[in-house]
Amino acid sequence: MIMSRIHAAPDAAQGHLTDRLLAGLPAEAVLIDPDVTVSYANDMASFCPSGAPAVVVLPRTVEQVQHVMRTATELRVPVVPQGARTGLSGGANASDGCIVLSLTRMDRILEINPVDRIAVVEPGVVNAALSRAVNEHGLCYPPDPSSWETCTIGGNIGTASGGLCCVKYGVTAEYVLGLDVVLADGRLMSTGRRTAKGVAGYDLTRLFVGSEGSLGIVVRAVLALKPKPPQQLVLAAEFASAAAACDAVCRIMEGGHVPSLLELMDRTTVKAVNDLARMGLPETTEALLLAAFDTPDPAADLAAVGALCEAAGATQVVPAEDAAESEMLLQARRLALTALEAVKGTTMIDDVCVPRSRLGEMLEGVERIAGKYGLTIGVCAHAGDGNTHPTVCFDAQDPDESRRARESFDEIMALGLELGGTITGEHGVGVLKKEWLAREVGPVGMEMQRAVKLAFDPLGLLNPGKLF
Repeated sequence: MIMSRIHAAPDAAQGHLTDRLLAGLPAEAVLIDPDVTVSYANDMASFCPSGAPAVVVLPRTVEQVQHVMRTATELRVPVVPQGARTGLSGGANASDGCIVLSLTRMDRILEINPVDRIAVVEPGVVNAALSRAVNEHGLCYPPDPSSWETCTIGGNIGTASGGLCCVKYGVTAEYVLGLDVVLADGRLMSTGRRTAKGVAGYDLTRLFVGSEGSLGIVVRAVLALKPKPPQQLVLAAEFASAAAACDAVCRIMEGGHVPSLLELMDRTTVKAVNDLARMGLPETTEALLLAAFDTPDPAADLAAVGALCEAAGATQVVPAEDAAESEMLLQARRLALTALEAVKGTTMIDDVCVPRSRLGEMLEGVERIAGKYGLTIGVCAHAGDGNTHPTVCFDAQDPDESRRARESFDEIMALGLELGGTITGEHGVGVLKKEWLAREVGPVGMEMQRAVKLAFDPLGLLNPGKLF
């Protein structure tokens, strides 16, 4: 096993490890105070064990990252790469005695090229900062996770993250053209291209996207950009059942419409958002569907979609009158996960993606599971993609409720696979879903995945214990 070839740095060796790191890093980049390093132990996921890092390093240059990996290889110390730690699967959790490699200080936008429509960035660049910078050039970087104000591009690449606009513009993987990657032994490798097309050799760039820091450390990314679209307008449609809302989604997609956003919140989520932010959303509805268009004539598109919603049984359809009202509706959706966490104090956020045609079955199944376990489970979804986020709300101090939360979470993932879906659409596997990855890809698939890991990281130093 890969894990058997690495070891954590024991206390007696920590001083030697620190000295070796300081030989190539400034003192302020090496943190060893346990009261400080403990704050880097985990991301935002529940039920994911984490260890105590031996040291946290915060490099600013590629050469410093290479030094860290050469030192780790020499001393056989595991390395856990981290961004902003907004992940929801434990993929950035530390292991005992590891080096936490935080890339947040590598935060420069190196280039924005409006002709080639690319940006070149370091991994610590915050998603929203990049979006605002390219907007000034009449361009946009579409992937927009709900945590876009804090999450980093490196973390987005590591988890192959999505966002609200994926239904029209696609996910992170579709925008990563090339990467510079520091390998486990400290060598620097470049993948991909700056050109609009390119098929030279295996697509190693795509291999690294979604690899959760288990194959190498991304230190630079070439990202594709799009022309900045017109201001989008949003429509809100209320439904008396989640099934009717999902029927509307199917009608919209079957009708050939291309919304820039198609999001769903169930009654539990709507109430949670109102309780948190007093936004005045309609709590009498069982499901609230948000559709947006950024076309030259968004009002006409919204009218067509509104008619489809009414045909599916919408009780009320309200198009936003202007950009400010549209942004208020989008803010409500972005607050959904934070609001659900406030219900009981702790959440387990599932990330099951199913075919759009089976979205209604997924939501009905989640409702049954919530009743079976006596739990509050709110669902918000990137409905246009079939990507659901059933969110289990529970009291972490109640052992029985915690047990039921975990069991319901697993049952939701099983339901997703039964419906022809996947256990994760955008959050990654991390620690939380290791068992479920094996179920989804099967024994031959797991054998091949481990072979890839072995080729890039023969000592098993990079983010051990994640994925498998």
